[in-house]
Amino acid sequence: MYRWHKLGHIFDPRDITDRPWLKEFAQAPATLILKDRVRVYFSCRPPVDANGQYVSRSAWVDLDRHDLSCVLEVAAKPILALGDIGTFDEFGTYPVSVARDGDRVVAYYAGWTRCRSVPFNTAIGMACSHDDGRSFTKAGSGPVLGYSPDEPFVLSGPKVRRWNDEWHLFYIAGRRWILDGDRPEPIYRIRMATSSDGVTWAKANRDLIPTRLGDDEAQASPDVFRGRERFHMFFCYRHGTDYRNHERGYRIGYAHSDDLLHWRREDARAGLEVSADGWDAEMVSYPHVFELDGSIYMFYLGNQVGRWGFGLARLDGTLD
Repeated sequence: MYRWHKLGHIFDPRDITDRPWLKEFAQAPATLILKDRVRVYFSCRPPVDANGQYVSRSAWVDLDRHDLSCVLEVAAKPILALGDIGTFDEFGTYPVSVARDGDRVVAYYAGWTRCRSVPFNTAIGMACSHDDGRSFTKAGSGPVLGYSPDEPFVLSGPKVRRWNDEWHLFYIAGRRWILDGDRPEPIYRIRMATSSDGVTWAKANRDLIPTRLGDDEAQASPDVFRGRERFHMFFCYRHGTDYRNHERGYRIGYAHSDDLLHWRREDARAGLEVSADGWDAEMVSYPHVFELDGSIYMFYLGNQVGRWGFGLARLDGTLD
């Protein structure tokens, strides 16, 4: 079993009082390593509107590279504008993952639109930055990864990686909606696509991770780390219904692979569990694993899927 040493609750959106668009939630952390700091992208929300509806915005917080508990700066405005009326990202950008490509930073994000019979639908868009990831310009008004016969809705959770000049995008795709009382809940699975240019993607068209909780298990946040001998995936999963509590809430899972297509799931090795009390006592989810100055770290969300921000843990040892 991997052993993670929790380093505490790093960022709480409630500490930011002068940005009305950043009222609560700091979801799906993802990093960009800079010379003196670590830029952590996250998604947040202003207060609900008059109809009780949220929108989601994306931003960043800079942490001191030599002391990741020290906040240096928070984005003054969202990194992406919401889409125009009728577009796939009219009502939100969440989550975001970035990768360097020469002198630019490329971001992939889930754009949110509202629906009538279910609460939302999502597809995956692309944007580029030429100021070291402070702000981004969208590649266009539509997604680069959208619905298909095999992936009919809810394409989200992008995590981008570049290995050997090939782009790899790990994401989730909806399988079906189920009702929790009168509330529709999506069931989604982890998938992958590859690309030579980061724009045109070839989908693997297969679920990567077997289920543990049965057909109604939902999987999210497939974060893949390349070790010396194999690939390691940390992800999160939950029950299909009644999951906003300790007993059925999100937990972090683990799988490994030699070829990125065939994965062996071994959740017992994940090594990061809920705490006895406090901000992450109900659930842990949306892991992001990264290496920094010889150590491996994980950012993760706590209770209510990041309503009160994210925490940090450091791995004892390495990922081979």
